[in-house]
Order: sequence, then structure tokens, then C-alpha cells
Amino acid sequence: MGIPVPSTDAGRAGLAALLARPRRAVVALDFDGTLAEIVPDPEQARAHPAAVPALAALAPLVGTVLVLTGRPADVAVRYGGFAGVPGLAHLVVLGHYGAERWDAATGELRVPEPHPGVAAVRAELPGVLDGTTAAAGAWIEDKGRAVAVHTRRAAAPQAAFDALRAPLGELAARHGLAVEPGRLVIELRPPGVDKGVALTDFARAVDAETVLYAGDDLGDIAAFDAVARRRAAGSPGLLVCSGSNEVTELADRADLVVDGPAGVVALLTALAHELG
Repeated sequence: MGIPVPSTDAGRAGLAALLARPRRAVVALDFDGTLAEIVPDPEQARAHPAAVPALAALAPLVGTVLVLTGRPADVAVRYGGFAGVPGLAHLVVLGHYGAERWDAATGELRVPEPHPGVAAVRAELPGVLDGTTAAAGAWIEDKGRAVAVHTRRAAAPQAAFDALRAPLGELAARHGLAVEPGRLVIELRPPGVDKGVALTDFARAVDAETVLYAGDDLGDIAAFDAVARRRAAGSPGLLVCSGSNEVTELADRADLVVDGPAGVVALLTALAHELG
């Protein structure tokens, strides 16, 4: 299977630059919905069975493979099965939207001090959910440095999501946190860090020429924006949407839309085959 052709001129230029100078490329990927299927219980999420082999084949051929996720970095490493895999020395995982970092080459995990507002929100969240009738069935995921409210298991998932946006926004504002809505999930996390900031800083630090970014959710828009800004400044890039009928904003902006995690894995495999 060959590499699918991007639908835009900018995307085709980004792909061409990556193939021409792979050692100066960063291949950056979201985790949930991109490398792993979305599942009702986030604790059961695991990387697509072919994801690690595809990453291990591609990583030695490019500058860096970067997993950029809202999950804690160590959780993404564990659920992805990334530790101790031959060929993944060039893998970096940035967790909590870039606040945490894990390097495959050393196994080192860097974790900053938590934001005090997270503990306050954690204590108040159950009361907010209990006071929102439409939110029956919603549940809280404690991410350590952030908390998320999932409505996928509610009787009316979208109605619960819509009913919670305002009260959770008010709660976050009281404690100095940012709100990140996603696919039937609302996350409350420290401000000032998002996937766009993390991706921009990382690409600058490794002196990347080309950035490929693949994501599936609203939290990935900031990363898409970062690649778009780089392209406007003359650096090539490729935007990939891991297709979803729940989120159309990314598909509308992507240079290439693939069929979920299986499509992302197929793309990574095709890139490794072409570069190898």
C-alpha cells in the first residue's frame, strides 16, 4: 500500500519535504482516537495492535516520533506499550499537553509541580455533577494534573455534555484552570499549555524542518494551528485527521483524512516502507 496523496498543495509539499529530508522531520501524533480507538472507559484504551510495530519501523528513519497527549505521560507510555521497544529510541512522549515528558532513549520522566487549582476542582466536581440533572451517568476521570468529565456513558451523552459546559467553565474559572472540550469529554487543566505551544516549542528545540501532525479531536486544533503558523513562515508541514464523525473541524482543515487509528497506522507503515 502506497502513501495516500494529500488533498492540498501545502500538504503535498509537506509530504515531499518529509520524504526528501526525513532526519529533519518530526512525526507528531495524538494518542486517544489517533493511535488508540476511543472506548467508553478511557482506562481500557490501548494502542492499535499494529501501532508499535509501525512506530518502531518509522522512528529510526526520521528525526523524532512524538506522541502528544492530554494523558499523563507515563499512562500513555503504559497504554501504548512504548517502553523497551527496539527501534523506538527516537520516541518522545509529551503528556498533559506538554507539561510532562518521557524519553524512550533514557526512560526518564520529567514531571513539574501540580497546579493548586486542580485539587480544588477535584473536590468540588462531584457536587457540580450532582447538581446538574441532565448529567446523570457522567463520570470523573482523575488525570493527576487535570480532571476530566466524560459523558459517553450517560443516558443522553450529548445532552449531558451540553448541560455541563457552562457549570464546568465557571468552576474552572474560579480556580484558574482552562477548559478543554473534546469528544464527549470536558477537561479542566492548568492554563498556558496546549498542544500548539508544546508542538511549537518541541519543533524549535530539535530544529525540525517539517512537522507531520495527526489528531482526531478538538484539543488537536491548537496543534493544527501551530503547523499552519509554521507553514506561513516557510516551514513545510502535513496535517492528518484520524477520521471521526463526532468531530468535523479537523477533517475540514486537514490535508489528509485517514480512517481512524487503523488508517494512521497504515500511513505510518507506508512512510516507513517508502523511507526504508
